[in-house]
Amino acid sequence: MKKSCRRAIIAGNWKMNKTPKEAEELIRGILPLVKDADCEVICCVPYVDLPVALELTHGTNVKVGAENCHWEKSGAYTGEISADMLASMEVPYVIIGHSERRTYFGETDETVNKRIRAALDAGLSVIVCVGESLEQREQGITSELVSMQTKIALNSVSEDEMKRIIIAYEPLWAIGTGKTATSEQANEVCSVIRNTLKTLYGEKVSEGTTIQYGGSMKAKNAAELLAQPDVDGGLIGGASLKPDDFAAIVDAASKG
Repeated sequence: MKKSCRRAIIAGNWKMNKTPKEAEELIRGILPLVKDADCEVICCVPYVDLPVALELTHGTNVKVGAENCHWEKSGAYTGEISADMLASMEVPYVIIGHSERRTYFGETDETVNKRIRAALDAGLSVIVCVGESLEQREQGITSELVSMQTKIALNSVSEDEMKRIIIAYEPLWAIGTGKTATSEQANEVCSVIRNTLKTLYGEKVSEGTTIQYGGSMKAKNAAELLAQPDVDGGLIGGASLKPDDFAAIVDAASKG
């Protein structure tokens, strides 16, 4: 990656794991292992873990993110959390459009865009997820699909607001399956995303935007993936729940 013009970012996505007590133990395990990291480190945790995560990471180099937010400020949306609620807690990051939200909870490109708009309006920074299914990859439409997802997600997002956008390429076929895109495959799609950004915003924004790979990055394959020119970090699932594994990925990004 080009560290001279964009940040390396490793973000852990805990998904639906860890009670507050368990979250405290995990964060206390992570903090000393990543304190000297030469990259940005984020832990995206379940809503119930946000208070303890914010408290424990205060004054450290680790940031905290939520895993989703609604596009409305308030209202009759039982079970939802608004971006303003997250902002009131001083949560700096939120993940939007994760493949599991799209697959299990009916998230669409349009609702992803609405959530991004709400998050940005509330002052949050956003990790935007895009990616194709195995069927779509086999149909040969990966580039067209991911480019379209990126364009719809960023509709109405200004050039200045792109400073608060991170994009994560998440091939659905490599999420929780044990499969991983080769480093070349990951870089190819990250390059498609970067070229799409160039079309939308120009070269400066394109070269300055961090693009992560989010398909089963692990300690053993992180260095190879992060060595690719258009892979600027990772959105880490299972490995983010293991301090040593997560720290190894952070270390690989720091050296990249």
